[in-house]
Amino acid sequence: MASKALTLQNLIDYRPKTMGFTGQWLEAVGDPEPFGSWIIYGGSGQGKTRFTLQLTKYLMSFPGLRIAYDSLEEGVSETYRRAVIDTGLMAERTGHFKFWDRYDYGRMCEELAKKRSPNVVIIDSLQYMNLGYEQYKELIARFPRKLFIWISHESGGKPDGTTGKKVLYNSNVKIRVRNYWADITSRYAGKHLYDIWPEQHRNE
Repeated sequence: MASKALTLQNLIDYRPKTMGFTGQWLEAVGDPEPFGSWIIYGGSGQGKTRFTLQLTKYLMSFPGLRIAYDSLEEGVSETYRRAVIDTGLMAERTGHFKFWDRYDYGRMCEELAKKRSPNVVIIDSLQYMNLGYEQYKELIARFPRKLFIWISHESGGKPDGTTGKKVLYNSNVKIRVRNYWADITSRYAGKHLYDIWPEQHRNE
């Protein structure tokens, strides 16, 4: 897609199409546009999967939104099955959800090029996708109307690896998960700690 010059008035007149977030998700994230890049990162056992499935469940409540979860790291597993049950994902529009069992970069792009392909793709994980930053930029440019949500390992308080750190800086929503709290920094005005597991925290 060719770039074009805009006037200041063009920028002022721009009215973004947002997703319509409400409640605790509006407080945490703001009201995001339905495209671009988000990243969720944290150490092992901190609550990334539980948070991601809670977010997925909320996204599934929006009519017409199609979601794919590309599980490169675990694939089909008992731990993921249990997380789906615990999160109550089955209560939402399951016809709008696809589970991709270890789709690599090429297979993912093939699926996204099809008609009525998912609007939102959750990739678990960025490291298992083995993506270079140039590939990441090509992906975002090729599918500019889709939302990519990356799950990442953590090293030294940042996403692991050079690509992980660059994706962090490029992402519109950055979510660090620690001890079942999500610390969210968003370009859509939300900046809020999200309690992933209230029952667990009440018992501490």
